[in-house]
Amino acid sequence: MTQAPDWLVARPIAHRGLHDSRAGVIENSLSAARAAIASGFGVECDVQLTRDGDLVVFHDDTLERLTAQAGDVAHFDARALAALELTGGRDKIPTFAAFLSEIGGRTPLVVELKSRFDGDLRGAQRAAALLADYAGPVAIESFDPEPMALLRAHAQTLGIAHVPLGMVGEARYSEADWPMLSPAQRVEMTHFLHYPRSRPDFLSWSLADLPHAIPFLLRTTPGLPVTTWTVRSPEQAALAAQWTDQIVFEGFRP
Repeated sequence: MTQAPDWLVARPIAHRGLHDSRAGVIENSLSAARAAIASGFGVECDVQLTRDGDLVVFHDDTLERLTAQAGDVAHFDARALAALELTGGRDKIPTFAAFLSEIGGRTPLVVELKSRFDGDLRGAQRAAALLADYAGPVAIESFDPEPMALLRAHAQTLGIAHVPLGMVGEARYSEADWPMLSPAQRVEMTHFLHYPRSRPDFLSWSLADLPHAIPFLLRTTPGLPVTTWTVRSPEQAALAAQWTDQIVFEGFRP
């Protein structure tokens, strides 16, 4: 395990960048990253695997909510996705490589690997390839223990032994909200039974599920840093401060 560095929780982390749709700054865009950097915040972003094995910075599995295009992100090549404008702003979907170039080590970056929970580990491998030579503070996290277990087991070979690896979690994984999970996956994730394989350096836990035994115990012994998402008000930030080390926020400025 990599000891989580102080920068991971040194400043609030802007959820999908410092986005503001009313101002034309769309989530996970280069503009949202620039706004976070200008305000002195860290950046959290989501990366999705494309048809040709690359990564784009985009949260949803499908394109409809944030673009004029319909369809599954995984059915498009990265070049085609990078040509799509984000609705309500002037940005286009950034490739992960372009996003890293834009940030350029100027602020801490937390990268969430999105997953279909289908055993496809190409996204994790591509992320590692892009981050191996990235000169800046960066961490990788995911809800899915499989890509994190891969990165943990092969960190040295992949060139990311210096990169903190974390798990994202919440208290329950209902069939309604997580239909892609098998019963076995649901049990493993609910009770954090993947810990011997994932061995996270830090934890990012749902604000709605605080306080909870898993973040409390991991924060206490072995002393992992815990962040929480998604904090949307000063009142929620005050609650988060009781149980976690830093917030992932949106909709206000802490």
